[in-house]
Amino acid sequence: MDIKIRIERTEDYRKTEEVVRSAFEPEEFSDEKEHLLVNRIRKTEAFVPELSLVAENNKQEIIGHVLLSKVKIVNDKQVVESLALAPVSVVPDYQNKGIGSQLIKAALTSAKNLGYQSVIVLGHQDYYPKFGFKKASTWRIKDPFDVPDEVFMALELTENSLAHVHGVVHYSEAFS
Repeated sequence: MDIKIRIERTEDYRKTEEVVRSAFEPEEFSDEKEHLLVNRIRKTEAFVPELSLVAENNKQEIIGHVLLSKVKIVNDKQVVESLALAPVSVVPDYQNKGIGSQLIKAALTSAKNLGYQSVIVLGHQDYYPKFGFKKASTWRIKDPFDVPDEVFMALELTENSLAHVHGVVHYSEAFS
């Protein structure tokens, strides 16, 4: 499938939110408010515009979106900046065609190019490891929620960037 991935522009915001809403509407574990999360993240210091990417089809229609936003990994001795991967959205008619994977790979590459060291994700344990994610507990990184260990994962964008990092992930207020 021929798609183009680019940085989201402010004039895309409404359409992007429609894409996010439609992508999560049929999901069993969705609260159907992910589009509101995207909107809230954009209004915080956690928002990195270069890490909000959209996928367009050959008609230049937005059919997918991925967002990486700043988080902190905190313990009593250090605070380390990282990124959260959330959400990843593809409109239903285009799902299961590799678009989500392309968006994730592009976002991870952009994050690394911008100098970020790591990414955290709360997601499916059979999907995210193909991008290199491992259980965050591998590095003694904990989630602030009560979720199973296998669905809370981390990825080093730079080798050994998490070797001396441990603590609890603090998401921006947009996630509250």
